[in-house]
Amino acid sequence: MTQLFDTAEAFLAALPSTGALLGLDVGTRTVGIAVSDGLRMVGSAVKTLDRRRFHVDAALMQQIGADRNVVGCVVGLPTHIDGGKGPRAQASKAYGRNVAKTLGLPVLLWDERFSTVDAERALLSADMSRAKRAEVIDSVAAAVILQSALDRLAHLGRTEEHQ
Repeated sequence: MTQLFDTAEAFLAALPSTGALLGLDVGTRTVGIAVSDGLRMVGSAVKTLDRRRFHVDAALMQQIGADRNVVGCVVGLPTHIDGGKGPRAQASKAYGRNVAKTLGLPVLLWDERFSTVDAERALLSADMSRAKRAEVIDSVAAAVILQSALDRLAHLGRTEEHQ
């Protein structure tokens, strides 16, 4: 069964209480990969993968997942500023569906508006060269997407504790 979620609430309900999350920033040529710690407090950039066939990408994600006890995945969903979704959003949704099916993980589709801008800003403030920024921008954007989702999940967890 493919577990693809549009809301953080439903995604959180499908997850065990601990275990890392994988974050993906899916582009046309690359996939930025980030992973959280097991307590889901911090998302960290791991690598930028040059996209090949999906099964090749999935094998690497599966290895990262096994090494880091990954129990779920957050896939960035490209959304227009007005909230609309175009062809890139549909492609990311299909990629997320494939991740859920192939890796057997629950997948949350997460609004990624401004994630690349935020990542670029962070890299510029770190005084990183243009060449180095180009190498890591997608994985840092994946970490920004993942961290945003982690913050929301943590808030939901705290809210549930107080009810």
